[in-house]
Amino acid sequence: MADRSSIEWTEVTWNPTTGCDKTSPGCDNCYALTLAKRLRAMGQAKYQNDGDPRTSGPGFALTVHEDTLDAPYGWKSPRLIFVNSMSDLFHPDVPLDFIQRVFAVMSETPQHTYQVLTKRSKRLAAVASELNWPANVWMGVSVETDRYAFRLDHLRSVDAAVRFVSAEPLLGPLPNLDLTSIDWLIAGGESGANARPMDEQWVRDVRDQCGAAGVAFFFKQWGGRTPKAGGRELDGALYDEMPALAAP
Repeated sequence: MADRSSIEWTEVTWNPTTGCDKTSPGCDNCYALTLAKRLRAMGQAKYQNDGDPRTSGPGFALTVHEDTLDAPYGWKSPRLIFVNSMSDLFHPDVPLDFIQRVFAVMSETPQHTYQVLTKRSKRLAAVASELNWPANVWMGVSVETDRYAFRLDHLRSVDAAVRFVSAEPLLGPLPNLDLTSIDWLIAGGESGANARPMDEQWVRDVRDQCGAAGVAFFFKQWGGRTPKAGGRELDGALYDEMPALAAP
């Protein structure tokens, strides 16, 4: 089953895995971990394992969902699909053969465009040569502070038709982004009860770097108590740019 998404830069979500654990500061107030606990309490079958604390670190046990893997074959009309909004496909607990099967499904459903986002960029780079990279797969990494800009180097090594960056939640300035071979950047502030503030100048600087590099820029939200609390306008304008390279 696909879930219609309220995320502005996608249409639906597809979660062949659920569960994750924290790997960098951007994970501290992770919506997926909070939502997984709520869904488990509501009795949602898919999230019953996700409520089990991991023994290796903060987070919840990762679960592979075989019954969800084939879902895109049944979606005939083209969709923009965010893969694993409730997990990370390149988490170390996801077997390589399962990642390969996810990529096979994406390759065999060219009517759709898939957006895959990871914080585990090192593993992404390590296994990329063992994956088939069809033109309808967009690959992205999260960069929440300058400390994690190295993830872009890993992303550049991947033979994806579209490479993108999620600077969300943006937790600090990104003054020296190397946007070589990057097609798209999404920026946004954190939301929720413990949302950390985002400085306006951080966003302007990222926008201007994208403009200078010819990279499509998408500003998702200022964030706050709720995702839409602060609106989406930056200097009186909406930035909804999408990458120029798109799957048919």
